[in-house]
Amino acid sequence: MNRDDLSKQWQMNLAEVRGQYEIGTLTETDMNADPFVQFAEWYSDAESACRYFPNNMILSTVDDSGAPFSRVVLLKTMDDKGFVFFTNYNSRKGQQLQSNIAASITIFWPELERQVNISGLSEKVTAAESDEYFVTRPRGSQIGAWVSNQSEKIASREILTQEKDRLEELYLDRKVPRPPHWGGFRILPSRMEFWQGQPDRLHDRLEYALNEDKWALKRLAP
Repeated sequence: MNRDDLSKQWQMNLAEVRGQYEIGTLTETDMNADPFVQFAEWYSDAESACRYFPNNMILSTVDDSGAPFSRVVLLKTMDDKGFVFFTNYNSRKGQQLQSNIAASITIFWPELERQVNISGLSEKVTAAESDEYFVTRPRGSQIGAWVSNQSEKIASREILTQEKDRLEELYLDRKVPRPPHWGGFRILPSRMEFWQGQPDRLHDRLEYALNEDKWALKRLAP
């Protein structure tokens, strides 16, 4: 099979992938005045409905040339300021967020036919917040935070295994400290859109926009 044949096959296969969204509707009267509360309510629904990782979210950042990058990360906490995830600060996403603090996150819960898109600015969480979360991680994940120079080129997986073995021996009888290059980012939203799938692609989209410390709600065309 050559590339032209492959392209034709994919065009045919993907064109046949169809479905209707039918679970629920979303009206302005359904929405809490506070989008953080609304998100918490939806997340609670997702915890009950979703079998795997309801906290999966797509984080989008841009590099210095304006090129976008997206990847899945795990939402680890939400507070009255924003949404927090943790990473290696020297990773591609870590460097991009330190160079350009604008970011967006998208969470899709297919079991509920719901999506939330959040955009705004980012900030590092405090060292104390990173420490507090780090101690809750499984020991293997704590070691892993030291092992990987995330996003850097490596010659083989064996290098990671050897470094993991070395660090496990080093910290055999003591606590694993948090690496100074590892910690959290908080996304501070200025816009939060709640999406509910509807039949015939006439989806419900309700958007909160922050204006002078007040959230204004409006409906968007699907």
